[in-house]
Amino acid sequence: MSCGDGYSDDPGLPSKPDVPAHVQDAIRTLIEWAGDDPSREGLLDTPKRVGRAWLEYCQGYQEDPAIHLSRVFEEVGGYDEVVLLKDIPFQSHCEHHMAPITGKAAIAYLPKNKVVGISKLARVLHGFARRLQIQERLTAEVAQCIWDNLEPHGVAVVIEAQHGCMTGRGVRTPGVGMITSRLHGCFLEDQRSRKEVLGLMGYG
Repeated sequence: MSCGDGYSDDPGLPSKPDVPAHVQDAIRTLIEWAGDDPSREGLLDTPKRVGRAWLEYCQGYQEDPAIHLSRVFEEVGGYDEVVLLKDIPFQSHCEHHMAPITGKAAIAYLPKNKVVGISKLARVLHGFARRLQIQERLTAEVAQCIWDNLEPHGVAVVIEAQHGCMTGRGVRTPGVGMITSRLHGCFLEDQRSRKEVLGLMGYG
């Protein structure tokens, strides 16, 4: 059984991007250093597949996540309560070991004059997640992007994730989750607002 890489020679599907020779050589070197033979049949095309996979994993470097917040709606019918999107799944990679970070995020804001389509909050998260990351910075970047671009009364971001660098190597402790949060505006300054939004997220 083989794994597909999301590309095809079919003209109706995305074409396979070229993987430069020096990238393929680096991957072959890693395979050999790990103890396998990069020239054996099952590994012959692995350098190309890995190169393409990392282009996909790191798509976030090719975009500014703030662009997803550029289209806003100001006719909200007087709505002035919390907007919350929770349990947003995401995957990233740790910048220290390039191991997977998998988890979920809750993103909330208290609008002042404008709102965005809810899918845009997830797109902001994925834009930053598809880079080499640490969870603390990912949390801060998502919150700051929403704070700067929507100018709301408050922003709250909570991320809960597992780290492959801890579950698959080193201490090898599966099932351990890490939680990080970043609050701005009223969610930071007002205890009642903070308690309300964290409660809605399930962390109250």
